[in-house]
Order: sequence, then C-alpha cells, then structure tokens
Amino acid sequence: MAVGTTSLAGTVATRAKAEAGTAFGILAAISFCHFLNDMMQSVIPAVYPLLKNSYRLDFGQIGLITLTMQATASLLQPLVGLYNDYRAVPYSLPIGMGFTLGGLFLLSSAPSYTMVLLAVALIGMGSSVFHPESSRVARMASGGQHGLAQSLFQVGGNAGTALGPLLAAFVVLPHGQRSIAWFSLAALAAIIVLTRIAAWHMGRRSLEKKVQARAAHASVQLPRKKVVLALAVLIALIFSKFFYMVSLNSFYIFYLMSKFHVPVRTAQIYLFIFLGAVAAGTIIGGPVGDRIGRKYVIWCSILGVLPFTLLLPHANLFWTGVLTVIIGVVLASAFSAILVYAQELVPGKIGTVSGLFFGLAFGTAGIGAALFGKLADSTSIGFVYQICAFLPAIGLLTMFLPNIEPARARHGANSAG
Repeated sequence: MAVGTTSLAGTVATRAKAEAGTAFGILAAISFCHFLNDMMQSVIPAVYPLLKNSYRLDFGQIGLITLTMQATASLLQPLVGLYNDYRAVPYSLPIGMGFTLGGLFLLSSAPSYTMVLLAVALIGMGSSVFHPESSRVARMASGGQHGLAQSLFQVGGNAGTALGPLLAAFVVLPHGQRSIAWFSLAALAAIIVLTRIAAWHMGRRSLEKKVQARAAHASVQLPRKKVVLALAVLIALIFSKFFYMVSLNSFYIFYLMSKFHVPVRTAQIYLFIFLGAVAAGTIIGGPVGDRIGRKYVIWCSILGVLPFTLLLPHANLFWTGVLTVIIGVVLASAFSAILVYAQELVPGKIGTVSGLFFGLAFGTAGIGAALFGKLADSTSIGFVYQICAFLPAIGLLTMFLPNIEPARARHGANSAG
C-alpha cells in the first residue's frame, strides 16, 4: 500500500510538472534575490573585527549581535509562513526587503552598540519575511523537481553569504563603517525584482492550491506519532548542522587570526573559500535527493562530515583550509534535503514548514553564536572547535526517519526512463 501511495505521489509530481512546468526564470530571479539578501546579511559577521574595535566589544557582545539578528530572523518566520498558508500575501516579499534596507542605513551610522543591535534586528526581520514566502515561490516554480528548486534557491543565498565577507574585506574595511550604506543599493535591486515575482505569484496562486490539494491527497499518510517523531529528528539534525556552521560563520576569522596569526584580510579570504564550498554543497544536495532519496543525503551529509570535524582542531593552516572546504560541501548538502523531506511529511503546509525550519536554522545559529562567544571568552576559540567537532554525531538519529523517499525516487527514475 505504501509503495502504491508513493507511486501516486510521483504521478502527482509528474502531472504538476506537465501543467506548470519548471519556471527556471522565476527560480533564477528568486535565487538572485536570495543571493542579495544573504550577501547583505553576511557582511555583518565579516565586519565584526571593525565593530569590535569601534565599540570596544568582547566576544560575548559579538555573539549577542549574531543572536539579535538570528532571533528576529527566526521567531517571526513560522508565524509568517503559517499566515501565508491561509492568506496569500505575495507583496510581503518587497515589503520585508524594506526592513533590510532600513537596517543597513542604520548600521552604517549607528552611534552606539544599542543602535547596532537595533540595526541588525531590522535586517533579521527582513529575512523573517523573505525566507518562508520565497521558499514557497521556489516550490511553485519547481514543476515537481522540488529538491532541484530548493537547491537553486538555497545556492543563491549561499553564494551571497560567500561573497559578503569578500566585499567587506575590499569595501568596508578600507572605507569604514559608513560604507555599509552602499549595500542598500542591493536591497533596492531586490525590492524591484521581488515586486515582479510577487505579481507572478499572484497569477499562479490558484494553480498552486490545486497542486497542493493533489499532493495532500496522494501523499504517504503516516501515523501522527511517526510524523511528530520524524519532525523531532529533523529538528535535532538542524541543531547539529547549524550549531556547527555558526562556529565557522561567526568565529572562523578569529580562529585563524588567533591560531595561525594571519591578518584580517587573509582570514576573510579563507572564510570566503569556506562559504563558496557551502554554496557548492547546497547545489549538489537537492538534485541528488530527487534521484536517490533525501534520507540518504541526510545520512551522508550530517554523519559523514564527522571525521573531518574531528580532525579540524588539530590541522595546520593548509589542512585547515582543505578540511573546511570538505566540511562545507558535505554539511551544506543537508538543508535542501531536510526542508523538502519535512514539506512532504506535512503536505499542504509549505509556508508553515518552511518558516519553521528556516526559523530554527536562524534561531539555532543565533543561540549557538551567543553560547560559543561566552565559551570562547572563558576558554579559547580553539576549545570551541574541539567541542563542536562532535556535533555531527547527532546524525545517527537519521535512523529513526521513516523510509518514504526511496520508493518515490525509484518511481521517478523509472518514469524518467
């Protein structure tokens, strides 16, 4: 019965693709906006050394900046997604980007540490509106290739996250904090593109409702306890992934400067290389999950990275660079698989699920940054990486996920053949 049901789900996905097609133009546009959004966000951790000197901050206060941005980015996301599941608000996308625009202007001229926190809170609010609705747009434009669509959407954000530190190194550091205001041009460009995407979204809303209704009817009907257990496992995996990732995103620069005595610009280039590896891993995870099943991708991504994280604290500068590239590629392949897996566990609640998991990602990262900042203040940055090395072992929980993907993947492969 389960195989037949999953086959029906595969047929629904194929029919949706035939009706709607894969709108690669929209996927490219929403990925571009994700690129701009995350590029602007990633400038903030990259200028932490500048903010630390300007406002005389300790590592705990640096962690609080990340916590403030990630908290505002996470707490609102499930609510935004839930609301948009019941009432379409496509033009929330350009409106949300307006918060980011205001936050950048404020950050460029913040007179105090308190105003810095307010500025990053506004930027976080912009993300809380952007991610759930833009993830829905990506799924609408997927034509049934949900993993591919989420990967294309995610890779835009990862590429932006990778470029942010490089721009900070060559734009903000030489010209000072006020030059952050130049990034508001990126926010304006995103607002223009998102306005066009919102218009497309309005036109496709009725088709989306039909596809969601069919998917909900044809989806694997698991017992409620199994769904709750699976969601709890996915949340634990999100915790493992993003706690580890924030140790690199927020403190990698300081780790390289402290352990290997490299200058700030060199450390930022290493961060750029790591984030580029994250972008590469993201684009790999979704299509592979479409083909072989998302549970396998989750297994390999979370648990498979453990040997490399254990080696990292003991490596020299060269091998640190190599290991972080491997870690970035392998670990980043998980999120698209986790997100689409969760969406298929709870069909018809795309916005709610997307908001929940994006919110958990941001919130987990923010809590991790604050905790690791305090731990670094009381011990050392190197000790933080020794503790974080064991986090991917949580990937063992993947064994408790139900096997709903392999049958669907095999059916899709047979249909394609």
